[in-house]
Amino acid sequence: MAGKLPYNTAMPEPNLDTFSRAIIRVFPELKTSSFRLMTAGWHSTAVDVDDRLVFKFPRHKVAERALLREAALLALIRPCLSMPVPDMSIHEGPPLFSRHEKLKGEHLLAARYEELPEHARQRLGNDLGRFYAELHRLDLNQMAAAGAEPVGTWQAPSTIRAKALPLLAPRLLARAEATLMAYESLPPDPHGIIYGFFDGHGWNMAFDHARMRLNGLYDFVDREQSGP
Repeated sequence: MAGKLPYNTAMPEPNLDTFSRAIIRVFPELKTSSFRLMTAGWHSTAVDVDDRLVFKFPRHKVAERALLREAALLALIRPCLSMPVPDMSIHEGPPLFSRHEKLKGEHLLAARYEELPEHARQRLGNDLGRFYAELHRLDLNQMAAAGAEPVGTWQAPSTIRAKALPLLAPRLLARAEATLMAYESLPPDPHGIIYGFFDGHGWNMAFDHARMRLNGLYDFVDREQSGP
């Protein structure tokens, strides 16, 4: 992403004291807790409390709407999944913020994935496959009512060829062309439009590296509908 949207003056800037005071006003039992700013996200700033709870503070009005939508979607998603996802509650404030129990684990990036033995990779694939299968069975009308919106369609293969292939290293061209040809030959999707999670990368995983298991997925703020 090229940059962050400007802060809205009605929202607190990312100051740990400001956030901790807002949290303690609602949860006075946390006044002796340890507060830590987490890595800033696109929409919100998150605060880790005692390595146990996560509070998210939206940076602007767009982020407020996104956080409310995420909470509404998760309320429908979570009971239907085997995979743990955040159990998020909203506190209207001001300032508005969310709360959920922290999913224990770390990011799973390419270098760490390559270190996993084959049995751990297979288990990860099985867990993710089950997650997506359960997610895709969710009722589309219910998800749309909770705020899910259509995502943009893929660009035409001819457009991808014209824009992407000239940028690739020569060693990747044959594989890219074969992938595009396979995509062009796909029949219409028999499942039609579904609700999906299109941000399932390692930055949004809570992975237990010691046990080599995926403990959960998070960041459902932009999960939408997709189809042909």
